[in-house]
Amino acid sequence: MSAIEEEDREVAAFPGQRPPRASVGSHRIEEEVFGKAYDPKTVRRIWAFVKPYQTKIYISVGAVLVFTATQLAIPLIIGRAIDSGMTQGGNTTNLLWAMVAFAVAVLFNFAASYVQETEVGKVAENVLFDMRRAMFAQLQRVSLSFMDKTEVGRLMSRLQGDVNSMQEFLETSVISVGDVVLLIGIVVVLLTLDFRLGLLTLSTMPILFIVRIFWLPPAKRAFWAAHETNSITAGAMAEGINGVRTVQNLDRQKVNFDLYDDKAYNNLLTQLTGSRYAQVMVPIVDSLTGIAMATVVVVGGSLVLNGGLEIGVIVAFLFYIQRFFDPIRSLTMQYSIMQRAMTSGRRITEVLDVPVSIADKPDAVTLTRDMDGSVEFKNVTFGYREDNPVLKNVSFLVKPGETVALVGPTGSGKTSAMSLVHRFYEVQSGAVMVGGHDVRDITQESLGEQVAMVLQEPFLFTGSVFDNIRYNKTSATLDDVIAASKAVGAHEFISRLPGGYDSVLEQRGANLSLGQRQLLSFARALVADAKILVLDEATANIDSYTERQIQKALLTLLEGRTGMVIAHRLATIRGADRIIVLQNGELIETGNHDELMEKGGLYSKLYNMNYASFDDIPDEVVAQANAKAAST
Repeated sequence: MSAIEEEDREVAAFPGQRPPRASVGSHRIEEEVFGKAYDPKTVRRIWAFVKPYQTKIYISVGAVLVFTATQLAIPLIIGRAIDSGMTQGGNTTNLLWAMVAFAVAVLFNFAASYVQETEVGKVAENVLFDMRRAMFAQLQRVSLSFMDKTEVGRLMSRLQGDVNSMQEFLETSVISVGDVVLLIGIVVVLLTLDFRLGLLTLSTMPILFIVRIFWLPPAKRAFWAAHETNSITAGAMAEGINGVRTVQNLDRQKVNFDLYDDKAYNNLLTQLTGSRYAQVMVPIVDSLTGIAMATVVVVGGSLVLNGGLEIGVIVAFLFYIQRFFDPIRSLTMQYSIMQRAMTSGRRITEVLDVPVSIADKPDAVTLTRDMDGSVEFKNVTFGYREDNPVLKNVSFLVKPGETVALVGPTGSGKTSAMSLVHRFYEVQSGAVMVGGHDVRDITQESLGEQVAMVLQEPFLFTGSVFDNIRYNKTSATLDDVIAASKAVGAHEFISRLPGGYDSVLEQRGANLSLGQRQLLSFARALVADAKILVLDEATANIDSYTERQIQKALLTLLEGRTGMVIAHRLATIRGADRIIVLQNGELIETGNHDELMEKGGLYSKLYNMNYASFDDIPDEVVAQANAKAAST
C-alpha cells in the first residue's frame, strides 16, 4: 500500500476529523507523524528539481551575502560619522567620507536586494512548474487501480497546496542564509565594539531559547493539523463540485453544505491555532528587543557619561539591537515554513513515487494497423483485490471482424473484461491476447491506437467540438471529422450549434444532451480508426430514436473491425455475431441470439424479463413518442 493510499485509509476511518495522533512523549513517533524540520531524504529529492537552476541559486546567495554585509556596515558608518564628524571638534572631511560610504552601502544594498528577489523568484516559479509537470505526468501513468482508491480532492491538494508550500520555502530559504550570517555578524560586531556591553546585551538570548523549547512541540502539532484539515476540506469541496448534479437532484444541498461546513470550520480552528503559534513569538521577540535596548541606553549611557565609551558606539549598538532580533524572528517563521515544506515535500515525493504497475517491457511489440484484430481470453482470472476475483478462469476468442456481445447480471465482470483488453489493469493469472500478442508484451501506445472504447458515460473535454472528435488522433483533418460525424449521425446537430464544429463545449460537454455527447464519442472512435472497437453500454442512456441512428452508424463503424459490446439494449445484442454470457465472473453460455434462446438458460431468462417488452413495442410508436419529445 502506497503512502497516499495509507493516508486516505486513515482519513476514511475517521471521517470529518483528524486520525488520533501519537503522544508527544516519543520523539521518534512525533517526527514520523508531524515530520522532521529537516529531512535529508526529502531535501535530496527536491534538490533534483532545483539543481538545473543552481547557478541562479548561487547568484542569489552571493547577493544575499552582499546585502547582509551592507546591513552590518551601515550602523558602523553611522557610528563613525557621529564620533568623527558630528561631535565637538569633529572633522568635516570625515563626515563627507562617511556620507559617501553610506551612499555606496545603500546603493549596494538596493542592488543586492533586487538581484536576490529577482533570481529567487525565477527559480521558485521554474521549480514549481517542473514539479507540477512531473506530478501530473506521473498521475497520467499510474494504473487505474490506484486512481480508483484515491480521492481526487486530496490529489489536487498535493498538486496545488503542497506545491505552494514549497514555493513559500524556496522563496524564503535563501533569505534565511542571510539571516544566519547577519545574526552571527551582529554578535561578532557587538562583542568587538565593546565586549562587556555586548555580553550584557546578549544575556536576553537564553530566555528566547527556553521559550522556544516549550513552544516547539505544540506548534508542530498545530502546523500539521492545519495542513491536514486543509487537505480534507479541499477533498470535500472537489467531491461536492463534481457531484453537484446528483446533490441537486436528491435535494441534498443543505446536508452537503453542513457536512462541508463542519470540515471547513474544523480547518478554520486548526488554521487559527497554527496562526497563533506562528505569531506568538513576535511579541516575545519585540519585548526582548525593548529590554535589550533599555539595557544599552541605561548601561551604555552611564559609560558615555563616565567617558568610558563613545556616543557613536551607543548609537551603533542601538541599530544592531534593532536588527539583531529581526533575523531571529525571521528564522523562527522560517522554521515553521521549513516544517510545512518538509511535510509538503514528502507528500510530493509520495506522488512521484507512486508505483507504475503497468509499464512497457523493454522489448514490447508495437501493434500495427495490419494486425488481424483478434481478441482472446486464455484462462483469465482477475480481481480488484487478490482475494476477491471478478473474473474466474474465463476463456473465449473473438475472431477478426467479429462482433461479440457480453451480457450478464450486474457484477458479472463484463466491464472488467473490457478494461483488460485495453490493459487498464493486470490479470492475476492467464492472458489477454490482442492481435495474437499478450497485451503485457505490447506497447501501451500502440495498444491504445488499435483499441477504441466508447463508454456509457461519455467524457468530453473543454474545447471545440472539432478538437474533441479528433482527441485521439490530432492529425485528423476537418474533412475527416465531418465524415465521421455524418457516419454516426452527429453532423446534423453539430451544424445547428452556433459555431458549428468550432463551438466550444462547456465542462464535460454540459451544453449538449447526453445523446449528443454519446454521438460525439462515437465520432471520436470512428476518427481514431482503431482495429478493435469496445462499446461498454454505450447506448444505455440514449433514447430509442438516437439509438436507431447509432445502430445504422455501427454498421459503418464496425465494418472491417472487431467489435466487443456490452449492452442491455436488445437491438445491439441481437445484431451481434455471438453472445457471451457471464455470471459471477464465469462464462456459462455462448452462441448467437437464436441458439441461446433455444437453450433456455440465463440469457433466455434475462431476455424474457428485461428485453422482450422493448422488442414488442412497434417502431412507429417509438418514433412517434420520440418526435413528440423532440417537439416539446
